[in-house]
Amino acid sequence: MEKVVSNKKEPVSKKTDFTKETYLEWYKSMLLMRKFEERTGQLYIQQKIRGFCHLYIGQEALVAGAESAIRKDDRMITAYRDHAHPIGRGMHPKYIMAELYAKATGCSKGKGGSMHMFSKEFNFFGGHGIVGGQIPLGAGIAFADKYNGNDRVTLCYMGDGAVRQGALHEAFNMAMLWKLPVIFIIENNNYAMGTSVERTSNVHDLYKIGLAYNMPSQQVDGMKCETVHDAIAEAAVRARKGDGPTLLEMKTYRYKGHSMSDPATYRSKEEVEEYKAKDPIEEVLAVLRKNKWITDAEIETEEEKVKALVDECVKFADESPYPTADELYKDVYAQEDYPYIMD
Repeated sequence: MEKVVSNKKEPVSKKTDFTKETYLEWYKSMLLMRKFEERTGQLYIQQKIRGFCHLYIGQEALVAGAESAIRKDDRMITAYRDHAHPIGRGMHPKYIMAELYAKATGCSKGKGGSMHMFSKEFNFFGGHGIVGGQIPLGAGIAFADKYNGNDRVTLCYMGDGAVRQGALHEAFNMAMLWKLPVIFIIENNNYAMGTSVERTSNVHDLYKIGLAYNMPSQQVDGMKCETVHDAIAEAAVRARKGDGPTLLEMKTYRYKGHSMSDPATYRSKEEVEEYKAKDPIEEVLAVLRKNKWITDAEIETEEEKVKALVDECVKFADESPYPTADELYKDVYAQEDYPYIMD
């Protein structure tokens, strides 16, 4: 019998000593994600944002902790809960807000909306509305990098519900067979829409699914930037060496419903409060305060700065134009002069 490659539950990786600068970057990045998403929820209620809308509130450490462990030329792809990822990548949030408004100045030219954010500049490949559809795409991006002989790594995020998709198993098999430089990240917030992991899977520790392919797999505390960073950093080193993929089950929690239309009546207030006590932003602030790396006045200044930035994003989106009708025929084919009929 072949030896199982890895079978780790949290905590994972060795502990890293992080600097004041890293903690401050985590705090600022997550605070922007949080305030942006809170404002997004308000704008949705005002019907300035329409369609489906899935907020990332509570899960910010999964992006902030990962970004500090990878390079800007590394790749990132995710599902439809995708507003925070491009913020973490460094995109100005006004282009994300404009996309939520379906405006021409949005990062997807107003054609994608909430679920389909893209940026070639920031190596962010979406934003995908089909559950699990991004998993084989993430493997494909990693295959391209391996084929081209560079040492880039692809982070492929997915929800716990996407783990039920058959495409995941095909992608895992190929990724291990070809030793692709991809890190598969399960954002396990306990619920696929309104259905708990326990009601949809006989395997409750989702990282164990990777063990069937001898893929190094482990469970991570996704509410802490430190543990997210360490796990991603370890997996990235492995991928860059040519040793193939890693599966990380990040245990996290969304404070809001699955989408803006979800009242989340399937979980108790006590459960939500339990996870709010582990808020990733408060965890980072606690370290900053303990080490006297930040003052109350500086926290207030940063919050005002972020509020002003979000206000700027809303103003930009409000004042931006909608796409013109001829945009329907653009970005459909790679060949720009491909013949088409337009009445």
